[in-house]
Amino acid sequence: MMTADLLHELRDFDTPLLANTIGYISPVPPHQYYLSGEIQSVTPPLGPTIGVAFTAEIDSSTPGEPGDTELYWKLLEMMRQSSLPSILVAKAVGSRPEHECMIGDGMAKTLFSVGCVGLVSDSRVRDIAGIMTTPFAVYCRGRAVHHEALRFRFINRPVEVGGVTITPGEVIHADQNGVIRIPPDCIRDLAGYAIKNRAFEHEAHMFLRRTDKSPAEKRAHVQSLVQKCGFNDCVSGAAR
Repeated sequence: MMTADLLHELRDFDTPLLANTIGYISPVPPHQYYLSGEIQSVTPPLGPTIGVAFTAEIDSSTPGEPGDTELYWKLLEMMRQSSLPSILVAKAVGSRPEHECMIGDGMAKTLFSVGCVGLVSDSRVRDIAGIMTTPFAVYCRGRAVHHEALRFRFINRPVEVGGVTITPGEVIHADQNGVIRIPPDCIRDLAGYAIKNRAFEHEAHMFLRRTDKSPAEKRAHVQSLVQKCGFNDCVSGAAR
C-alpha cells in the first residue's frame, strides 16, 4: 500500500538518479517513464516534487466558448479526501496550443490547500511570483500572460503529457532536471536501490574528474565498479 512516508523518502533523491535507478530494477523502457525536455520547472527552488497523479484535460485557449469548471471543483474534493500528496497532470486540449495557460496563482493556492503540491502540464502558466509564495511547484512549457475561459473536459483518465502516458494514481517525481513517472512495479524498492546507485555514481565521478588518469584507465575503473556494485555506466561499455 502506498504511504506518505514512502513518498517522502523518494523526495530525498534527484529525479535523474531515480530515472537511472528505475532502469536497473524495472522492465519498463525509459521512453515510457521520462517526459520530454519541453516539460521544465518554472519554480526550480521548490523541487524535488513527488505526489500521486490526478489527471485532467483542460481547454484554456479556444475563443468564444463559455467556461466550465464543475469538474475542477469535483477534482479538488477528490484531492482533499486523499491521504497522499497529489500532483495535477493537466493535458491542454484547446484549439490554440500556443495560447494555453493552465493555472495562475489563485488556482495554485486552491490546489495547494487540498494537498496538491504541484502541476505537470504540456501547457503554460502565469503568476509565477504568486505561485512561488504558495509554494506550489510547476513543470510545464513556460509562461503565458492570459487565457480564455477555462473548460475542464475530463478528469481522472489516462493522459499523454510530454510523450508519456500517465494514469491516475501513478507516482510523479520531478525537479529542475525534468519529470518522470515511477512505474508501480518498482516503487517499494526504489529508495533502497537509489541509495546504492548514488554511492556508485559518487565513487565513479570522483575518479572520472581526475586529470592524472587516461581515458582507458577511467573506463577500466568504472567497469570494475560496475562489477562490484551491480550498476552500469552509459559510456563504459560494461555489462550490467
